This record gives sequence, structure tokens and C-alpha cells, in this order.
Amino acid sequence: MPAAYALAHLHGRTPHPDAIEYLERIQGTLDPFHGRFLIHGDTLEVVEGEWPGSVVLIEFPGGMADAREWYASPAYQDILTLRTDHTDGDVILADGVGPGYDPLKRAEQLRSADPSAYAR
Repeated sequence: MPAAYALAHLHGRTPHPDAIEYLERIQGTLDPFHGRFLIHGDTLEVVEGEWPGSVVLIEFPGGMADAREWYASPAYQDILTLRTDHTDGDVILADGVGPGYDPLKRAEQLRSADPSAYAR
């Protein structure tokens, strides 16, 4: 089973003590689901397009069920407004790909699903 990820694009932050409390408490909400931060910061190198704000990437090795359970957990829901009341952003949960992922096979699947849309 591939890992799943929570990805947040955060912007429009208003400095507030609640944001610090959120940071102090979030790891405790992740621990039961083996969640861990992979990216957490403002230092980005944008090589295409625009990316105002910061990015956060959290890995859930147990997969999408763990990511969903974490987000819906009472412990996380209890602190969520500490962030959302003072920071705008978008958050998604996404399945990762396994170690054998092959983009060529994905291209073949897309082409065979709708040959006219992907004709050369």
C-alpha cells in the first residue's frame, strides 16, 4: 500500500498566538496515525508559475485511510480553527504511488481509455 499525503498551500497569514498553539499541538494529532512532516516552510524555489505562500507536506505511511482518519479525528478538529482562523489556504489529501510506479504505463492507460483525446 502506498503512503498518502496531506498537502497544504498556505497564504494570507495573520500573525496570531493561535498559530503558535496550532504548531505546538499538531504533532500530537499526527502521532497516532504515524504522520510526519516532509516539508514545512516558506523557503521555496518556484521554477514554473507562481506560488505565493508556503507549503506543508505530511506523509502517512499507512495510506489514505490514515490520512482521512487523522484529518477527521477529534484531536485534529479541535485545533483546526487555530490555523484556519488566521491563515488562508488549500489542503488536499492524495494517494502516493508505489515503488514500481511507471509513468509509461500511465500514459498507455490514458491513451487506451480515450484514443482520440491522446492521438499523436
